[in-house]
Amino acid sequence: MTALLLILASAALSGMILILFSNLLSFPRLEPVYTSNSSARVSVLVPARNEAAVIGASVRSVLGQSYTQLELIVLDDDSDDGTESAAIDASASDDRLRMIRGRPVPCGWLAKSWACQQLAEQAGGEILVFTDADVRWHPRALDSMLYEMVRTDADMLAIMSTQETESWPERLCVPLMALAIHAYLPAVGVHRTNHPHLSAANGQCIAFKRAAYDSMGGHACVRDSILDDIGLARCAKRAGLRLQMAEACGLITCRMYSDWRTVREGYAKNMLAGFGGAAGLVAGTVFHWVVFLGPWILLGIGFAGEPVPWHPYWALLLIWAGLLVRATSAWRTGQRAGDALLLPISVLLMTCIAVQSLWWHWRHGGPLWKGRRAVV
Repeated sequence: MTALLLILASAALSGMILILFSNLLSFPRLEPVYTSNSSARVSVLVPARNEAAVIGASVRSVLGQSYTQLELIVLDDDSDDGTESAAIDASASDDRLRMIRGRPVPCGWLAKSWACQQLAEQAGGEILVFTDADVRWHPRALDSMLYEMVRTDADMLAIMSTQETESWPERLCVPLMALAIHAYLPAVGVHRTNHPHLSAANGQCIAFKRAAYDSMGGHACVRDSILDDIGLARCAKRAGLRLQMAEACGLITCRMYSDWRTVREGYAKNMLAGFGGAAGLVAGTVFHWVVFLGPWILLGIGFAGEPVPWHPYWALLLIWAGLLVRATSAWRTGQRAGDALLLPISVLLMTCIAVQSLWWHWRHGGPLWKGRRAVV
């Protein structure tokens, strides 16, 4: 059994390392540019529900872009914390900001997809940029995005925002999103094939050509999907559109969560759907235990006197490989590479989040998010 575990972990980590180093060479990165080579009018679209604490900084950063041919539309989704006033105050009377009130969510729709659909209906731009209320924009971020869209002829550009992490729960959990993208998903497959499962996106920042967005049916194609971002990427591929990804490299940043409660609830909201259901989530959790915790356990078993093949060298090599994957993906995406040393704790925390997700599913039929049921 110990030999089998070592073989399985070796195979998995070898595949991750190959994908990771392939992505180091092929995964595009935004670079600050002084001209985008685009004259398109851009609609920056922000769904906001109870975001008064963060939306002001986001509005200021969007309106402060070097690319000025833009409109900013914020949908106030039944907020009760002064979100609308905070956004208007931050705009300093800039007439490029327009506030709209969200309509009630229809049957069969999830709230965020419905909010984005309403925003798209109000937008007048040739490029639609969907972004969250807690995202911050470097002054040349929009120029850089448009330059990348022109360079790659992308119909849909999925930006992987640079994640800001401060508390220990953030530092231990949030960077695993980058590990999943860079060590599990080859960018070459995303960009050069039409297979919908070779797709990724981050809902914090997604740009579409307007014609492409309309041709795939807009957010109606993901009306009931809690993973609306990945769902949009798959819809784009099914519609024969060109999907491109790019790392933000600090030009577009976001602090998603602030403490263990928000980390746990935020990831638990999406985790079950991300793994395709309860069976997939359990299997995925076991897989990560085998790959990232198994070598540590076998190292300890060997020192306790139990027979472990090639002890301690094989287990140590796999521990080093796991830390390499975690540290390299963190370095690539602007995170703290040294936090990789705490990878076993990260896996245990993600196991707790998986349990939360399963509990919500079995006890309540799905997660709650911002006071509302997050599933249809």
